[in-house]
Order: sequence, then C-alpha cells, then structure tokens
Amino acid sequence: MSLETVPKDLRNLRACLLCSLVKTFEQFEFDGCENCDEYLHMKNNSDAVYECTSANFDGLIAMMSPEDSWVAKWQRVERFTKGCYAVSVTGALPPGIVRELRAKGRAYNPRDVSERV
Repeated sequence: MSLETVPKDLRNLRACLLCSLVKTFEQFEFDGCENCDEYLHMKNNSDAVYECTSANFDGLIAMMSPEDSWVAKWQRVERFTKGCYAVSVTGALPPGIVRELRAKGRAYNPRDVSERV
C-alpha cells in the first residue's frame, strides 16, 4: 500500500511501544496511554510521545471485549482497555525507560515481531 492510498487522517496514527494501543499523536499527547501512562508519562509531553510510540506498525485489531477475546489473549492485551491495537510495532523503548520499568516490576516485551527469532 502506498502512502497516497492511505487517508490523510490516518497517516498520523501511532502505536504505543509498550502495549501497542493505536491513537493519533494528539490523542497520546492529550490523554496519554490508558494502559501505560503510569510508566510512560506521555500526557502533555510531546517528547515522551515521540520516544514511546511509533508510526511504523502492522495490522490493526479493534478490541471491544478484551476479557472474552482469543485475539486479545494471543496479542497479550486481554487486560488492557478497549480500543484499537497494532499487531506488531516497529521500534523499542529507550533504555532508560526499560530500566525504569524493570525497577517498578513491569516486564517489557517488545511488540516488534521482526526482532523475534
């Protein structure tokens, strides 16, 4: 799919590098990530949005009943809020944030399937 075929209002979608939630840049900046904001602090922080999200992702899953969805379990998002999630997100969180996650007891499983062997 070429960039010309993607509707202009969908070109600024980004996916959270921790949970793969998909929203616009403005939505992440205004609301943060409903699943990860206690760790990533994206609300009102455009630098954090750039560091903790990626515009390069594959697939889109619309999840309405996370607790009942086999796809949500397969994607490891069954405990997250309703919404749209990327199947795979290219990129990784900065090392400092990964260290902070470990210190808080939160595991970081990159959502980039190209990294898996």
